[in-house]
This record gives sequence, structure tokens and C-alpha cells, in this order.
Amino acid sequence: MTRRTATLVTSIVVLLVSLGLVTAFPVPFVSFSPGPVKDTLGTAKNKPVIEITGHETFPTSGQLDLTTVSVTSPDRQLTLPQAMRNWLDPHHDLFPRDIIYPPDQSADQVQEQNTAEMTGSQDSAVAAALQAAKVPFHTKVSTVADKSPAQGKLKPGDIILAVDGQTVTQVPQVGDLVRKHKVGENVVFLIRRGTEEQTVQLKTAATPGDATRPMVGISIGVESQVKVTVNLGQDIGGPSAGTAFALAIYDKLTPGPLLDGKHVAGTGTIDALGEVGAIGGIQQKIAGARNDGATVFLVPAPNCEAALHADVKDIQLVKISTLTGAISALQAVASGKGDVPSCS
Repeated sequence: MTRRTATLVTSIVVLLVSLGLVTAFPVPFVSFSPGPVKDTLGTAKNKPVIEITGHETFPTSGQLDLTTVSVTSPDRQLTLPQAMRNWLDPHHDLFPRDIIYPPDQSADQVQEQNTAEMTGSQDSAVAAALQAAKVPFHTKVSTVADKSPAQGKLKPGDIILAVDGQTVTQVPQVGDLVRKHKVGENVVFLIRRGTEEQTVQLKTAATPGDATRPMVGISIGVESQVKVTVNLGQDIGGPSAGTAFALAIYDKLTPGPLLDGKHVAGTGTIDALGEVGAIGGIQQKIAGARNDGATVFLVPAPNCEAALHADVKDIQLVKISTLTGAISALQAVASGKGDVPSCS
């Protein structure tokens, strides 16, 4: 073998070894891909996904899917070729690993947070649906923020009877009455804790990020004879199924099928006031819904621009901002009459 040939062979070997090392090393990204869908009007393990007791329920028709995203598991790391394949696939996406799995949190802590967010989304969905369906309920304290005016004075589960002497009958009233004050002024709550009523006075504080907006540091839920159980297990986490839950609860609590047999999918967080919020992975969720046969997809308004970059063939993108708006849009889709807000 000549010196020139030996040099060439050595160079090729070094190149191949280098390429092998590069492709074997993990990269600091995780992939998002279309995940499974779950019909919130259907069943899971021989139980209704949404199970309601304490109130009359009505037949539904059609399919109302919550959508999910499959994310690289915390115990797995992508190699460079895997990351490149995900980057080139229009139905996949890449995100920095530290955003999805913060280095200061363990995998168990991330899972616990996702589970807590899912539970919170279910509570908010119940509150929003009961209001939309005009089912009687009591307003209650759901959570109390640390180092807030309410800490140590109000407790989760306290029933809010009145604020500043005004009887509370709807969830939005509590925030509206608090915001009538200036930061630093006192607001008076009449609550029922157990069987006893008591008056609690709180001094409002500034909302973080808005020094002029008063707050007391609580989130609001509902207490009702209506009991809603979500039978999905532990394989789905996060808050983005809230809107689908709320629509399914509403559909079951009100006469007449909301979807009229149509196959609808969607996503969006929801709060107790019925406000729909943005989510992540919108393009992957649309792809998953389309693969499952959905013809209509409910898109939170802030996600509309990104949704238009998904493969939207044969699926109608409906823009939603509130639960009542989503209900009106679905009624228009089912009847073929009325306006259907769209992403454009």
C-alpha cells in the first residue's frame, strides 16, 4: 500500500468514526408528534369518559375528541439523525429539552405537575360548563396562593356567599367585586366553612405584572350537587383538554345533541369563567385529529396563526375564545345556519 493510499484509508476511517460518534451523541431537544385522541362523549375501560351524577343527563351524538401530543419521554434522548428526521417531518416539531423538562425538576416532578394541571383543568371545566348550562351551584375557594392576602384567612373549599355585602351567584362576580377596589383597600368576604358562616376582611394587593390591578390571591371553583368524574387514567396530563371536557359536560347536561352526529376535535385550556386559552403543539394535534377522522377542529384564538401552517386539508378550523362562543359555533356547524368563526 502506497503512502497516499494509506493516508486516504486512514482519513476515511477517521471520518466514519467521527460520523459514528456524532450520530450516537444525544442532542438537547425533544420531539412533538401527533398523539392519541380520546372521545370525551365515549367510553374508556367500559365507563363513560365523562360520568355525571346528581343531575339529569341527556343523549349525545357524534364524537368530541380531546387531542394530545406525544413527547419524547424524559428517560430518552434524541440522537442527531432522529432530531433531523423530526425536523424534516411536517407533522413533528422540536423543542429545547430544558423547556419541556427543566433541569431543576425530576421526571416525577414533571409528571406530578402535569397531573395537577389536568385535575385543575377538570375543575375549571365543571365550573364553566355548569354556568353555561345554567345549573345551580355555589362559588367556592379552589386554591389560595402563597404569600397572598388570602393566605391563612381563606381555605380551599370555603363557600363564598357574598363579597362586600353583595350575594355571589356567578363565578365572575368575585373577581369583578374585588377589582372595584384600589390596591391596598379592604374587601369583605362572607363565607361558609363547614356549617359556620364567618366574615373575613382582606387587604387587596397588586397583581404581579400589573401594579394597578387588585387581587386577593385565590382561584374560584364551584360546589354543586352535580358530580362529574373523568375516567381517563393517568396517561394524559396538562391543562389543554379543559375546553373539550367543558363542552362534553355541557352537552350531557342540556337537551338536544350539540354535535348532531358530527366528528369534532379540539383543544384549549379553560378557566372557571369559560375563557379559552392557548396551548402547545397545535399542528400535531390537528394532524392527530385529522388522522382519526375529525372534520371540525376547535382552535383557541391565539393558536390560529400556527394552526394555518398545519395540513388543514379536509378539516374545518373553528376559532374559539370562550366556552359560550364554542357552543354557538358548534350549534351553527351542526345546523348549517349562523356564523362559524374561522382561523384565517
